[in-house]
Amino acid sequence: MKILVMGGTRFFGIHTVNALLAQGHDVTIATRGNAPDPYGDAVKRITLERTSETSMKNALSGRHYDAVIDKIAYCSNDIKYGMEALDCDQYIYMSSTAVYDPLHRNTVESDFDGVSKELIWCDRGAFPYGEVKRQAECALWPKYAGRNWIAVRYPFVVGEDDYTKRLLFYVEHTIKSIPMHIDNLDYQMGLIRSDEAGRFMAFLVDQGIRGAVNGCSEGTISIREILAYVEKKTGSRAVLDAAGENAPYNGTPEYSINTEKANALGFRFSALGDWIYALIDHYIRSVV
Repeated sequence: MKILVMGGTRFFGIHTVNALLAQGHDVTIATRGNAPDPYGDAVKRITLERTSETSMKNALSGRHYDAVIDKIAYCSNDIKYGMEALDCDQYIYMSSTAVYDPLHRNTVESDFDGVSKELIWCDRGAFPYGEVKRQAECALWPKYAGRNWIAVRYPFVVGEDDYTKRLLFYVEHTIKSIPMHIDNLDYQMGLIRSDEAGRFMAFLVDQGIRGAVNGCSEGTISIREILAYVEKKTGSRAVLDAAGENAPYNGTPEYSINTEKANALGFRFSALGDWIYALIDHYIRSVV
């Protein structure tokens, strides 16, 4: 298949492209051309500005793709620019579980449908992250209901290649006894590993489904469990202080993500407990 990946030069976008190449697809990546990529001659490249309607149309005019994976659309205007410029049989949008308001235990795809909410055409800075992602899906559901699209919803993506360093924050602050303000210490939450996040995106290109689909590792973990593991491994003590640095997962409610839809397609996510502590060990080694 001819597949266009918009983005794909860092984090789990790299895992997506590598999985597509391993499956034998003809892959093109579309970026601003500012960041290097590791693919050599294995991919084709297009340079464009994702937030510019004119750039999108100029770069993509006359090109057809069997599938497009869009990792860098955030808001409703991004969706509009993509839908108006792209000629493709399938469009896969990188959404987020942040669209659920609120997240909760056993969050399922139907908890947000993108139709019952008013659509506002907006740019990325118009609203907080969760709202701009909801508006992006609000554009997909009613405006482009006739297009063959998938919205992939992930919670926090983590891995050794995680440039956000959100999980590393907790490890480093515990080891160095830097005071942290944590407002959800005992809340259970879901995560997904970066390589699986990439592989699931690649998996979806020939599954023939439409609409929203969740992706998440099986099981949950709390911040308290993470801190306790770091303390036990290093002999350090986490310093919890309301006046400390605000932790990156603050404001996140207790939740778990239902992945029965993905499972029914034949994709099984790994168990969180099988890999999260090895990842924390990696972060510990990077600090001590």
